[in-house]
Amino acid sequence: MHDATIGHQCPECVAEGRRGQRTARTAFGGTLAGRHGHVTMALIGLNVAVAVVVVIIGGTQAAGGGGWGGLLGGITPAHIWGGMITGEPGVLIRYGDDGRLVGTAAGVVNGDYYRLLTSMFLHYGIFHLLLNMYALWIVGGALEPLLGRARFLALYLTSGIGGGVATYLFAGQETISAGASGAVFGLFAAFYILMRRLGRDTSMITMVLVVNLVLTFLVPNISIWGHLGGLVTGGLIALGLAYAPARNRVPVQLATVAAVGVVLLLLTVARTVGLG
Repeated sequence: MHDATIGHQCPECVAEGRRGQRTARTAFGGTLAGRHGHVTMALIGLNVAVAVVVVIIGGTQAAGGGGWGGLLGGITPAHIWGGMITGEPGVLIRYGDDGRLVGTAAGVVNGDYYRLLTSMFLHYGIFHLLLNMYALWIVGGALEPLLGRARFLALYLTSGIGGGVATYLFAGQETISAGASGAVFGLFAAFYILMRRLGRDTSMITMVLVVNLVLTFLVPNISIWGHLGGLVTGGLIALGLAYAPARNRVPVQLATVAAVGVVLLLLTVARTVGLG
């Protein structure tokens, strides 16, 4: 028997009562499990784990002036394997520094579509990693409780892929880009839209967005298209998550994420055909 406010209840009665209760939801349909921030912490842990692996397997020196195993930046074999590289049809691109070959890559155009996903978990050194993980911790800690685990994870991953697709569409064919910045910019855009939907002050996130966009265009060696692609993708998904009608909220939200995914797929196919 279980202690109750008055008397006791049998286990079967408690289980039956729980089945009859509706699960508490956030303003945007997610469960309250998101308030613990488990997805945000898992994503940060995954990015850090990948960075450790990059240092371990990166060799004694990375190309491009980086420190040991890519700890301080530069191109490592891991970046060449998983970074966002457009590539040229039928051409194996060779990357090296001072005559030393670091590795070769085929690129997305030659079938390496996995790069659209893997590139968002690679970083150029510890400072690049810390900057992105700090931003993810701050904005993810605010967004995950609002959206719930599943919606937040879908927003993050799709925004990151959107940044990769934009890079594939517009960046140079031999450049290598990597980092969680596209996904983080998608979170920035989503946070702005959700705050507007809730009628809350957006001055702080507006300032953050403006500063980061200015830095995107002023600081060299930043993936402009990755940032913009993540920003637009995250904004589109956030509109569907925030303004879905209460009566058909889940179908509309699922349809929004699916539609954005289909558009990204079609753009990728069109770019491959155009290059090939």
